[in-house]
Amino acid sequence: MEETIIDTAELGESIVKILKTIYDPEIPVDIYELGLIYDVMVNTDYEVKILMTLTSPNCPVAESLPREVEEKVKSITNVKDAEVEITFDPPWSKDLMSEEAKLELGML
Repeated sequence: MEETIIDTAELGESIVKILKTIYDPEIPVDIYELGLIYDVMVNTDYEVKILMTLTSPNCPVAESLPREVEEKVKSITNVKDAEVEITFDPPWSKDLMSEEAKLELGML
């Protein structure tokens, strides 16, 4: 029985694509472009761990947003599990936003 080799770079791109479909409810920009995603790790068992932050510790979606991220990433073919860890170190700032996000929000 041959084992399917999964292209982790391709998987990473699929994860980013999914992350770009999730929006912060207060800002019309996706969480990836906002700079809320600090790290995405995929182990050899195709379990994904995402280190992310929120725009503020008392963000109204502090409960639902990480769950949405986990559920959407788990829906990707070949991903066995997904876990989101929230951190506020370093705290999010507008400097973490992509040029695209800044342009979208009229900050450039």
